[in-house]
Amino acid sequence: MPAPTALPDPHVCEQARLSRDARFDGLFFTAVTSTRIYCRPVCPAPAPKPSNVRYYANAAAAEADGFRPCLRCRPELAPGNPAWQRGEHVVSRALTLIDDGALTEGSLDGLATRVGVGARQLRRLFVEHLGAPPLSVHTTRRLLFAKQLLTETTLPVTEVALASGFGSLRRFNAAFAQANRIAPRELRRQPHAIQAGDALVLRLGYRPPYDFQGVLDFLRMRALPGIEQVQAHAYARVFGPADAPGWLRLSAWPDGHALKLELHCPQPARLLPLVARLRRMFDLDAEPCAIAATLGAGGVLAPLLRKRPGLRLPGGWDGFEIAVRAVLGQQISVAAARTLAARIVQRWGEPLAVPALPGLERLFPTPERLAEADLREVGVINARAETIRGIARALLEGRADFRAEQPLDEFVARWTALPGIGEWTAHYMAMRALSHPDAFPAADLILRRAAAGDGGELSTRALSVMADAWRPWRAYAVMHLWRSVADQAQPSRKRA
Repeated sequence: MPAPTALPDPHVCEQARLSRDARFDGLFFTAVTSTRIYCRPVCPAPAPKPSNVRYYANAAAAEADGFRPCLRCRPELAPGNPAWQRGEHVVSRALTLIDDGALTEGSLDGLATRVGVGARQLRRLFVEHLGAPPLSVHTTRRLLFAKQLLTETTLPVTEVALASGFGSLRRFNAAFAQANRIAPRELRRQPHAIQAGDALVLRLGYRPPYDFQGVLDFLRMRALPGIEQVQAHAYARVFGPADAPGWLRLSAWPDGHALKLELHCPQPARLLPLVARLRRMFDLDAEPCAIAATLGAGGVLAPLLRKRPGLRLPGGWDGFEIAVRAVLGQQISVAAARTLAARIVQRWGEPLAVPALPGLERLFPTPERLAEADLREVGVINARAETIRGIARALLEGRADFRAEQPLDEFVARWTALPGIGEWTAHYMAMRALSHPDAFPAADLILRRAAAGDGGELSTRALSVMADAWRPWRAYAVMHLWRSVADQAQPSRKRA
């Protein structure tokens, strides 16, 4: 698969820098040779002379050349670059694994093996395309997260070191001082922490436009009582393990292009993976302009993009949970599938000794609990009950998984080899569990009707041919088409 473009055109970078265009936030960084500082394109500082400016595709490349992050615009708040964080190029898949913590406890050799190349070749590809080797990218990611924790929370420095993946406080202090030319404790002289009881409050940035309400609407229809709550302007959830449960709440940040994360996590070492998971689940690193340029070239999607330019791809919290819900949703309504899933949670979900928040008192059942469960007790038909048990056993035996680095075709092939899992279910799982931008359940009846656009119905093959023009963003086309049907149904419900 060809590599994505590392940097926008230099003239585009220059215009975006001078206009402080938030649509390019995180797509490149501006380094100033006179100050040795690198910034986001939205930095409010006076614009430097063009002769003093260098452009970098990512923060790690800027730091590799000796620049330090700006304390004013805070590069740690920039959304990720979807050109590299998604897709099936070797570098893209390796970056996804780095985001999931593959180098926190694993080795570079292990990372290279997981993406099917040698360690030397992987390092060469990273330097060629990103300007920095994998370990430098990993270190920069950890240090920028540490900088955010030091700036926005009151966590002790020892816990910040642990949360950002450093096993040694001494190594953390040395690495932080080298990258930032300042000791970690120096950032605490003018604290900006916002308190929310015993929860941390973090800012999660995105590129505008962002249809947060659309994501909430999608999740609200599927929210499981006891595990999730979707209010008018916020999403809340409890997560495991049962002996040290945590909770989170996401809402809009009062100003700026960001969401407000309130997070209670008893285990600091889990903070960085949790934030990475949330960024994927709420699709905070998407680039709406690139998606619209492909999907909006004409045809049925153009008016839908104009209506909802910031529509995103809502992911799921856990792969097994999404798989169970996908099977339950085969050939029945979303509401009916949600009812069955809620019964499963009440019957086999892990109850918490103390509710994390009012109304959040259970964890979704594990594969171990459902591998032999008689789901017919809660109204699941026998065929789907056996499929769910088969999924649980396949996960426990390693015959199927939700590894982030696997290509879409490989994922679909492995899952459709299981009894009861068809193309529709596998692609839906790829959309929600892997957040794969090109997953496309072409057999979906609602999609085939919505894409016809004339009250008719396309065949699965006809829709697949039409969708070839939407690659590599077919999953976003799914969301627009599904949303268009939901929007049309709302006036009818109101009249009823």
